Amino acid sequence: MRTVFGFTGTDYGLFSAFYSVPNTFLMMAVIGGIILDKIGIRRTGFLFVFFMTIGALLTGYGASDYFNNGGFGYEFMGSFLPRFSPELKVMLLGRFFFGLGAETTIVVVSKILVKWFKGKDLALAFGLKVGFGRLGSFAALRLSPLISNEGTNLSSAIWLGAILVSIGLLAFLVYMLFDAKLDSQIQENTSEKSENKFSFKDITGLISNRAYLYIALLCVTFYSAVFPFIQYAPDFFSDKFGLTSVESGNLTSYLPVGTLIFTPVFGALIDRKGKSASAMIFGAITLLVTHLLFALTNTPPIIPLILLGIAFALVPAAMWPTMVKLVDENKIGTAYGLMYSIQNLGLFIFPLLAGTILDATNPGNPAVSDYTATILMFAAVSLIGLIFALLLKYEDKKKHFGVELPLNKK
Repeated sequence: MRTVFGFTGTDYGLFSAFYSVPNTFLMMAVIGGIILDKIGIRRTGFLFVFFMTIGALLTGYGASDYFNNGGFGYEFMGSFLPRFSPELKVMLLGRFFFGLGAETTIVVVSKILVKWFKGKDLALAFGLKVGFGRLGSFAALRLSPLISNEGTNLSSAIWLGAILVSIGLLAFLVYMLFDAKLDSQIQENTSEKSENKFSFKDITGLISNRAYLYIALLCVTFYSAVFPFIQYAPDFFSDKFGLTSVESGNLTSYLPVGTLIFTPVFGALIDRKGKSASAMIFGAITLLVTHLLFALTNTPPIIPLILLGIAFALVPAAMWPTMVKLVDENKIGTAYGLMYSIQNLGLFIFPLLAGTILDATNPGNPAVSDYTATILMFAAVSLIGLIFALLLKYEDKKKHFGVELPLNKK
């Protein structure tokens, strides 16, 4: 994107961050969670997966040769905010709609898992969900550099993503049939009932629960130290270790492969053995060590990547299913929605901050950048996350929520 569209580090940070705008400033993940608790899984899921699809297609259109050669809307998009190119503005609009749909879709998927697996292998189910998501990350990191061919076919790589999201919409339509069948079998659909009316006391009650607040703050700091790093990682590996774009993409792709394998394994262990809070503490420590190794040493990058993969598998496997210990099931959509909105605050701020630090420490937008200050920023965020993990364990010990207990019911 820097080469083809002339993006600066800050422009790319804005592109990454815009995904989180609707969920940070419009609180759409919270609103989506409320809608989910009120109108149910099927209607909410279809609506927000549709938003994702529209956003992906808009992003592909903004990157297309047709648009860049003066296609429909190009002149209009160039008529305002001249600081930003028409390509960037259309792609930002696409990222906005994609983020609008994606975070609530994740809330929907989380409630689906609670509905089908509560009391029996819930952490394993969440682990498999996370693992399949990482399979998508692996495919992106492996295929995008090959398809884009150093940027000469960049729009083709982005269009492939849009096509896959469209297939995801069709997949959800298939799931709706399974969900309807389950409801007819149990002759009662608790997720579709409208009698559980929303009250703002639901949100204030969540925020006043310190254990919930600590796990939400761990969520935002953990993912803010991982996802923005992954977005910059191929360029970081290329600049620090002299790898080609394909080699950097391949190296980064090992991270989701590890989480694909180990997140379900860790989830199954937590179902049976518990120790979720301890797992989150260990994962936060591992993440901190990883970023310090990247920033301050020349350790072969595969070693810190293995550590990052352990953290990236362990913390989500423990964190997401733990919510059932803290929140009533009829408020689970609101709880996950609020948590994802808090998470998106970090996913908005830290890509921008990373890009700003990168530009400030590398004036003139050089071809090879020094990422030390940027990676140290991620290390500082990891340290804050470790503090929240420790506070969560302390609160659980004091209030006896059962966070450390196995998730499977005996």
